[in-house]
Amino acid sequence: MTRSNTRIAAVTAALLLSCFQIVDNAAQAATAPSNSNPSQAAPGPLPLTVKPEIVPVLTAQPENIKTKAPQLIQSVPSTPEMVPEASGAGLTIERSVESFSELTLKGSKLQAEEPLLGSRGDTLNFVRELWQVSWRSNDPIDLWVILPRGVKNPPVVLYLYGYPTETNRFKNDAYCKRIVAGGAAAVGFVSALTGQRTEYRPPKDTLISKMPEALASTVHDVQMVLNFLEARGDLDMSRVGIFGQGSGGAIAILTASVEPRIKVLDLLDPWADWPEWFSGAPIVRPEDRAEYLKPDFQKPLELLEPLHFLLQLKSQKIRMQFDADVGEPKNAIDKLVAAAPASTHIVCFPSSRDMYNANSGGRLFAWMAKQLDAHPATIEQPASTAPAPAAAAKSNP
Repeated sequence: MTRSNTRIAAVTAALLLSCFQIVDNAAQAATAPSNSNPSQAAPGPLPLTVKPEIVPVLTAQPENIKTKAPQLIQSVPSTPEMVPEASGAGLTIERSVESFSELTLKGSKLQAEEPLLGSRGDTLNFVRELWQVSWRSNDPIDLWVILPRGVKNPPVVLYLYGYPTETNRFKNDAYCKRIVAGGAAAVGFVSALTGQRTEYRPPKDTLISKMPEALASTVHDVQMVLNFLEARGDLDMSRVGIFGQGSGGAIAILTASVEPRIKVLDLLDPWADWPEWFSGAPIVRPEDRAEYLKPDFQKPLELLEPLHFLLQLKSQKIRMQFDADVGEPKNAIDKLVAAAPASTHIVCFPSSRDMYNANSGGRLFAWMAKQLDAHPATIEQPASTAPAPAAAAKSNP
């Protein structure tokens, strides 16, 4: 079912629902308590939740975005795409055909739908866009695109932070200013089975519990995102880098092994060596370790071992940084260092404080911009309205 058909059905359902419940809703609006933690709600059918309408854009060219992005409206409910169960007993949530044992798109039926523009905002230093992209049933992706102002066809850096972090940082103006200061565009989204991408999955399905699916499908996502960015026509896709932290670092390694558009990798505490990692990684709950170390769980991960693919990355520029305070298994780190190509720039910090002192203030992103030969624009600052200093103050340097 397409998103257009889903919206039509959802709007119809919402209108019918409102006819019967409008009086009751109005009476309860002022007294009903706010459910600030949906995860604690009682189990039951999927709720008919209201989300902002996402405005369709026929073209992603920046000059067309302003005229095709009217004000967002609160009207269209979010409903899952459903299909009949094989038994014929009812309906089930639709899932796309996808191969989790293949890093390329071969064997997966992922068809990109028309991207939808959610918002676009201009600041003195950057333009920030929020898109919704989709190529997999019931798995729309919020994609942030941050463009440096005054830079024509900038190179691109994909930012894939580790599980379970989300993309709230891309709403922060100071952060966005830092990541584009070097002159490269920044693109961010979350991995599969993380954050907003768990809406139509049971709570037990997480990036860790469904590791083979999460890794492989996110590798596919990166390739599809690059296709979307290439179709825009306003970015230099011959200069593409990826910043991956934690699980994002593992996914960056896997993706770069099959995606020639990725020229530079910046890896921060990447996950690898799955048996060792599941044995000692602090993010894994102790009560779950035995289950994750069983052969049935580990066997599919053998095809998705970053150590095997890191050896193949001889043409890319790579930096790996490790923060000892993060607590990743030392044996896994040692194996990553040993498997890295000889040209890899490796930095090991004894503490998070040392990491901060070396990379704060946007310096973390400067290395990538340099490797991609990015050139920041000279942005003219607005004239100051502060009164001129007194003559006596000028004599004091």
